[in-house]
Amino acid sequence: MAEHLGDRLARLRRMANLTQEALAEQSGLSVDLVKKLEQKRKHSARLPTLHALARGLGVELTALLGDPPGVPSTGEVDPPELVALRRAVMPPLFAPPVEPSDTERLTAPLLRREISDAWTLYHDADFGRLMAALPGIITDARFTASVGTAEDRAAGQAALGKALQLAGHLAIRLGKTDLALSALERAMTAADQSSDPLLASMVSNSVAWNYQRQNRLDDATNLAVYAADKVEREQQDTAESVRVWGGLVMSAATSAARSGDYDTAKDMMSTAEDATKRLAKLPPPADGKLVSVFSRSSVRIERVRLAVQHARPEEALNLAKGMRLSADTPPSWRTWLLLDLARAHTDLGNAEGAVKALTRLREVAPGWMRHHTLAVAIVGDLWAGPARPPGLRKLAEFLGVAA
Repeated sequence: MAEHLGDRLARLRRMANLTQEALAEQSGLSVDLVKKLEQKRKHSARLPTLHALARGLGVELTALLGDPPGVPSTGEVDPPELVALRRAVMPPLFAPPVEPSDTERLTAPLLRREISDAWTLYHDADFGRLMAALPGIITDARFTASVGTAEDRAAGQAALGKALQLAGHLAIRLGKTDLALSALERAMTAADQSSDPLLASMVSNSVAWNYQRQNRLDDATNLAVYAADKVEREQQDTAESVRVWGGLVMSAATSAARSGDYDTAKDMMSTAEDATKRLAKLPPPADGKLVSVFSRSSVRIERVRLAVQHARPEEALNLAKGMRLSADTPPSWRTWLLLDLARAHTDLGNAEGAVKALTRLREVAPGWMRHHTLAVAIVGDLWAGPARPPGLRKLAEFLGVAA
């Protein structure tokens, strides 16, 4: 069973050598709220509250949020698979370059397919398999970027940049924002030497996400806006450039919302959603898995998420009403939507609607759900509530909430 938010909060507070009263004062929250969370009389908290607690504790937001972990993030010695990923991202000093064992088989098209498949594993939240495969892919890409003609090396740098960007995303999901930033800095260096004119902007979006996780919201907003303006100035009107630009606008909107400026975020999201209409008139990307996620579905999903996080459950459900997800919507985005809908229904006291969304979530992503703190917290809130609609007991037993 995933660690309860209250247990995690109490553990982090003790590590910071703070009393409940001191944490409440430093966070700008009530002592009663801190006590209820730690005593598990309250099973969840809204994102602004979590941001405040993280600031009061002096920790990253990921310390309180519960992304499904691929490996434990406890501060203990890294497991071997994470050590291998670190070694691939940051090769040991003075060590000779590693040459792949099967260089005759290694080609640029094959490497791109492997990277594309690796991104699929990421979007499926299959972090264990991804962590096993990614070090070898990075090593292959680094070798490809160092041999052949100038054109070959530039193509290899593009592959290396995408592989390192993926390593950054995976590290963020594992709560290792230090490793993520190292990977993304190296991805940016590769992007500057690559044949892909949009890669640096895509990596900028990933860096902005890492900044968000570190609660560096102004830095995240400024970077996303700068990169979006650069794409708009310098790139032609292609599906690739629209998707990269749109992803950056969505990122800037998310940072603005988390900074408390929901109205600006809402305007940005509306602008992004309008831009998705241009995609229908343009030839699709050659490989959409290697380009930023951006479609009408993804924008709407993110708008639902922001509405839920900012205590606007009615708005969230209205945004989701009648939504038809496009075929290229990654599974991870679908699971987030179901979780957000469950949260919106819970906030409105509609236990039956919440259970319906959570039951669907269990069907499509049982492993993801079992390890996600927010999913456990929502089911815990429902189980402690006055109404227990059909299906809730099965969910509570599945997540270990029911006694």
